[in-house]
Amino acid sequence: MSRLITLLLAGALPVGALPLSAQTVAPPAAITAENIPAIPASLADAVRPYLEYRTAAFEDWDAKTRGILVATRFGNAAQLARVATPGGDRRQISFENEPIPVAAAADDGTIVLVKDVGGAEFFQLYRLDKGRLILLTDGKSRNTGLTWSPDGKRIGYGSTRRNGTDTDLYVMDPRDPASDRRVAQLSGGGWGFEAFSADGGKALVVQRLSVERAEVHELDLASGALVRLTSGKPASFANARYAPDGSILVLSDAGADVMRLGRLDRRGGFTPLSKAPAAWEAEDFAIARDGSFVATVFNEAGVSKLRLVGLDGTAKGEPALPAGVITGLKIAPWGAIGFSLASATSPADAWSVDPATLQATRWTFSETGGLDAAANREPELVKVRSFDGVEVSGFLYTPDPARFPGKRPLIVDIHGGPEGQTRPGFLGRANYLVNELGLAVFYPNVRGSTGYGRRFVGLDNGPWQRENTVKDIGAFLDALTARPDIDPARVAETGASYGGYMCNAVAIAYGARLKSALCLRAISNFVTLLENTESYRRDLRRVEYGDERDPKARAKLTEISPLTRAGEIRLPMMLVTGSNDPRVKPSESYQMAAAVRKNGVPVWHLIAANEGHGYQKKENLDFQFLATVTFWQTTLLK
Repeated sequence: MSRLITLLLAGALPVGALPLSAQTVAPPAAITAENIPAIPASLADAVRPYLEYRTAAFEDWDAKTRGILVATRFGNAAQLARVATPGGDRRQISFENEPIPVAAAADDGTIVLVKDVGGAEFFQLYRLDKGRLILLTDGKSRNTGLTWSPDGKRIGYGSTRRNGTDTDLYVMDPRDPASDRRVAQLSGGGWGFEAFSADGGKALVVQRLSVERAEVHELDLASGALVRLTSGKPASFANARYAPDGSILVLSDAGADVMRLGRLDRRGGFTPLSKAPAAWEAEDFAIARDGSFVATVFNEAGVSKLRLVGLDGTAKGEPALPAGVITGLKIAPWGAIGFSLASATSPADAWSVDPATLQATRWTFSETGGLDAAANREPELVKVRSFDGVEVSGFLYTPDPARFPGKRPLIVDIHGGPEGQTRPGFLGRANYLVNELGLAVFYPNVRGSTGYGRRFVGLDNGPWQRENTVKDIGAFLDALTARPDIDPARVAETGASYGGYMCNAVAIAYGARLKSALCLRAISNFVTLLENTESYRRDLRRVEYGDERDPKARAKLTEISPLTRAGEIRLPMMLVTGSNDPRVKPSESYQMAAAVRKNGVPVWHLIAANEGHGYQKKENLDFQFLATVTFWQTTLLK
């Protein structure tokens, strides 16, 4: 028996891998690669170090050991692991085929986590029991908003189990799934369980109506009585929490253009903790159990700043942290502040801050495939005035001019949402494009992006303002191609989800200035998007894009949909699709691929049968990136 056959029978070769003597890379079993040429094994060898980085996302504190819980990947999907001390080993404690995106622990060590199947986002709750998962929910509905009560005896969450569309609220002791009971029957999919009161008798509930509007309610868990605490005036509210004294803290843009941390009284009034005008958005906060401080994260031009204040708003200090993006903020019972931090020169890792000394400690040191992450290029913040004078900005990563002199090819990478924001975190695989291929990569934040205030995020609302975001890309192209380090003859674009709509639309509006377009999970027709997206999210999307049931809005949505003008596209295109995508159904990509192929231009199409809205399994991500590099080499670099 040959050595290759022996290795195959023993399972020593990962899925999709080939022996060193092979000349091409086979796609993983779940991947269909339409019109994608053979990928040489030599490319896989060259790229491999950039595929092998890891992250360690802070999930929660482990109160029994004073260690932490992180989500990290050692196999094909991120799993839960314990870390006992800063710099200690990551000891894996969940062992699933699907990634674990959320986990939360009670003080007694009970862990509840969240998992779906194949990226379909019908999340289920589970209790972790000695490496096995005990299903707590019905196995079919969408379950979100996992929240522990202060005494660690119950969890609260939202579920669509009643009819698949409306999100009702439930409470359960996860040690006894039979204790599960519905505490509020509600209408709409935008409801979220936020926090239990100290005595466990009430809960704060947020109803998300749009990115610009939300209402806060207080729910009596015994009677089911729901009382709205906000005034009903247009404003956004988020992260409603009870302070130890029973008052309510919340983030809101009420009375301002940006989100601020403040108190919400039960008559609908909002009072910011700081009386100073806020220039930047507060995006997250956590309250110490003893009420001695509040840890608040601010978004300053995309960079996170962590600041401590008292419940009266008094400043208590700011730890020195690397410039990057903070997520997953949680305070331990003893007061330590935990979070994840990612930067251009470091993948997301777990950190903590001592509130007394403000000393920051890095707990995990994720591998970067043997590469020196400190050598990665820091981005440049680029600001331009768009066609109507609105200032838009983005982050430009350029290669080392000593290694790659002269004008460089450019890729414009447009974020989704549309209520998203590109921030200067870790590029991961995309560092290969900058460091090894010498490409410049620009990440724009067009109008409608979050992080820049209420007025800015509303500038793209509805079908009649939608194409202004596309014009923002035109302004960026003007500014970037005028730079001495950018080659105006070699420009391409990419984008995912709403950024995929932008990718399609920009290929039509500015195709003469582009070499190619790579559009992932992309909207091609707003009408079919709204008709086919999962029902629990349809109303929120109608507020953003327009209501396809209204004849005038439907006509305009059809007019601005890329599918309507697909016959104008003359660029080579690559599309990436997840078969289980609940947000942008696969049909959006299929119909676009069919339309553009009629133009006689190349259309590559990558389809994963076991993924949803964005690939999460490493074997699929790796093959997608190899196909992406091949696409840029074929269409942009030649």
